[in-house]
Amino acid sequence: MSGDEETWKEFREAVNMTPGELEEWLETEQSKSVGQKSGDGESTGHASGRRIVGVARTQKDDLEQADYEHMRKVVGYFTGTSHSDRPVTSGTRTGATR
Repeated sequence: MSGDEETWKEFREAVNMTPGELEEWLETEQSKSVGQKSGDGESTGHASGRRIVGVARTQKDDLEQADYEHMRKVVGYFTGTSHSDRPVTSGTRTGATR
């Protein structure tokens, strides 16, 4: 199985909401009120959630390398690993992956 095929499989297993369910949750005050905010006021995780919705709605054959890179970040977040092998310390990842 190729790296992208494995990433696709792991991403589909890690993301346990449909794009519609995730999109609906992203509109809640709870989802908007947590996380580290960027300059535009949206948290890193919230922006990632919107990206997950887009990736999940994209046909597999239409995915680009940047989509697979984001999918690897998502899988790494859920599994505590990373495609760049960043160390995990005290239950949180170092670096700007969240």
